[in-house]
Amino acid sequence: MMEDACPLSRWELLRQLLNNLTLDELPRWLEAHPDWIVLDVRTPEEFDAGSLPRATNLDYLGIDFIDRLLALDKEKGYLVYCRSGRRSVRVSTLLRNAGFLHVYHLHGGLPGGVISVTEQPDEGS
Repeated sequence: MMEDACPLSRWELLRQLLNNLTLDELPRWLEAHPDWIVLDVRTPEEFDAGSLPRATNLDYLGIDFIDRLLALDKEKGYLVYCRSGRRSVRVSTLLRNAGFLHVYHLHGGLPGGVISVTEQPDEGS
């Protein structure tokens, strides 16, 4: 049967080729990578409603998206996220295919409009 031939969705197949972070890993990752650029690939309206610390808006649906994407410095590191993870999978894949070596993807995005990322408590607290 054709359905049994490819049990994974195309999103899952693309995601498996990326460096992925979970929302739980994000606070410590941000702290450990202060020089990396955080790319929010949602619309400006979504971005204005709240974004991660240090985020720069690069609207995946914007008319100038490809020009802005290709103008990024390939030597820098990037964390890419959106609301659900679908746009960020696409953008992370585009970056990787364009020769960017340091790209991480926030798996699952920021569901439900989560915008607060706090430090993890010390284990001794």
